Amino acid sequence: MTSPGGPPVRSSRADAGKIGRALVEELGPLTWDRHGPMAVANAERNQQLLRHGRSIAELRGTSIGRRDSAIVMATGPSIARRDPIAQIKSSGYDGALIAVDSAFGYCLRNGVIPDLVVTVDPHPTRIVRWFGDPALMQASPGDDDYFRRQDLDPRHADELRANREMLDLTSRHAKGVRIALSTSASEAVVRRVVDLGMDIYWWNPMHDDPDLPDSVSRRLIEMNGMPCINAGGNVGSASWMIADAVLGKRSVALVGFDFSYYADTPHSRTQYYREAIDLVGEENLDDVFMWVHNPYLDQWFYADPAYMWYRAALLDMARDADCETVNCTEGGIVFGDSIRFAPLSDFLAAERA
Repeated sequence: MTSPGGPPVRSSRADAGKIGRALVEELGPLTWDRHGPMAVANAERNQQLLRHGRSIAELRGTSIGRRDSAIVMATGPSIARRDPIAQIKSSGYDGALIAVDSAFGYCLRNGVIPDLVVTVDPHPTRIVRWFGDPALMQASPGDDDYFRRQDLDPRHADELRANREMLDLTSRHAKGVRIALSTSASEAVVRRVVDLGMDIYWWNPMHDDPDLPDSVSRRLIEMNGMPCINAGGNVGSASWMIADAVLGKRSVALVGFDFSYYADTPHSRTQYYREAIDLVGEENLDDVFMWVHNPYLDQWFYADPAYMWYRAALLDMARDADCETVNCTEGGIVFGDSIRFAPLSDFLAAERA
């Protein structure tokens, strides 16, 4: 059973999360096996579309936002519970606002146009939904229940209605919005972004060490000439890296960076539920998820192996960053010696001072 606000009470199994911890150690190769070939194939196809944009290197030295700070907006479950865009708007914050693809709709619905949108995931059909998928209106959503289950944006559970809304919002507001468009993006995403008239800045995600012999990353750089950026395995970390390494921001605040789930979230509503079942079977799901206590909130959250891997990668990258990273999510498990955990109100007040 599950204790209120805490990890499961498991008198019969002291090794809860054992499978999950083992999977974290293997997630690099597993992620490459699952997404790598698709990402490379997309980059090869997108080679002929590079004319629709320019290199992300051209953003270096560009004045984005009126401050040397940025807020990176992801869409962890804290977004729905805390609604940070309201605080950001009321504060008059005029630094750079960077939105991951799944946060684009959240911003637009609240009358905010981000300074930069970032996308990286190569999935052939899912990611385009964050921009509105014209093809979905001519077909049923199908068997993929990702959007009916996921916690990124609960509005997308009603798939056709959410898609109509995104088609309308992006058609009215996306033209000219800067987007850091990964060469790994799917054909559907690239076509939609081009059709919307977004201002495209191309980049390659780092798949491996470019200095290694037979490096995939090096081959992509030589093929398309675009810079290679360490994305940390996910679009949120990629957005943070762009704020630091490309835009050169002094201070970067994170919102919606939960990398975990609230204790009352059923396993079936987690991001990688289907993948976890395919990997270990439904009977072993309790041992896939790991519980983490957030001492700043005195609250327990649980994470799957992917989120634990993303967390470790981001903490590691932040140690070498030039910027100060402040996690203002007010939830989740992204904290450590390289990332300061603080309320969003504190960050916004410091920016006003």
